[in-house]
Amino acid sequence: MKPLTRPPLVDPFGRKISYLRISVTDRCDFRCVYCMAENMQFLPRKELLTLEELDRIATAFVARGTRKLRLTGGEPLVRRDIMSLFRSLSRHLTSGALDELTLTTNGSLLSRYADELAGYGVRRINVSLDTLDADKFREITRRGDLKVVLAGIEAARKAGMRVKINAVALKGVNDDEIEELMLWSHGLGMDLTLIEVMPMGEIEVGRIDQYLPLSVVRGRLMDKYTLVDDPYRTGGPARYVRVKETGGLVGFITPLTHNFCESCNRVRLTCTGTLYMCLGQEDAADLRAAVRSSQDDALLYRAMDEAIARKPKGHDFIIDRRRFASGRRPAYDASPAAERTKPMQPLA
Repeated sequence: MKPLTRPPLVDPFGRKISYLRISVTDRCDFRCVYCMAENMQFLPRKELLTLEELDRIATAFVARGTRKLRLTGGEPLVRRDIMSLFRSLSRHLTSGALDELTLTTNGSLLSRYADELAGYGVRRINVSLDTLDADKFREITRRGDLKVVLAGIEAARKAGMRVKINAVALKGVNDDEIEELMLWSHGLGMDLTLIEVMPMGEIEVGRIDQYLPLSVVRGRLMDKYTLVDDPYRTGGPARYVRVKETGGLVGFITPLTHNFCESCNRVRLTCTGTLYMCLGQEDAADLRAAVRSSQDDALLYRAMDEAIARKPKGHDFIIDRRRFASGRRPAYDASPAAERTKPMQPLA
């Protein structure tokens, strides 16, 4: 492990910030019903951080103790020249300053980029996949092709990357095939993480009706399978069980039914340079201004220090059906107006 060049980032509760999620774009080639409006209005390109600016901020976090970088979107692989960012960040893997460089993807472009990603040191990826039914997949994504995604997953596996499947549990949509997803994933040596519908971004009326507590899902699985709590951790918020009958892992990310904040070591950077210290709080810091104000990193480090000093102990996600029914903005919608196009993102 390479020694730190600067003091580590530590929040007011003594938690070292060792995991940075970076949204490299707000664009996506899908329009998943729980994530984006069908006719999205994306941000002007001038508001986005350049790839060089993304590299600069990520490198500053690595210098302050971040050991894991995860690139997300939107869909990260649709960003032009994104492989140049992976190539540049891979130097921190080579130096030993970084333990893991990874991404969350919808899989649509994995067939094209899998070998290159593996060459840059990406060893593990998350692929978002909510159903194995081609027609239902098209309905959920509004434009995705299941065959293309499955081919991408296979390409990633052949390239030597470990694939984990992320599935959002949707009441009345895919709750009847979670067992099938588990058996399919485990049969190919892939783990499965289930995610509760996340209370983020502009929320349409249908999303509250899609909410399915994972405690219910876990109970249904326990009726047929032996689930044993497992200490496996990836640095994210998922808590895992091992399924005795399959040997595979199932992770549960439950921001609404279980507060996973006590050991939170994560922060998230948006593609516009906004740093969120907690996904369930509106407080954020503008790192873009610090980067663009000076070529020296002193302002950036100061902004990072001030931001982490405000990291809260935990989130305050709340499901409030009465306020939703009244037509007012739900109590649990934590997205500020400036981030109105920000999509839901899996936390794993």
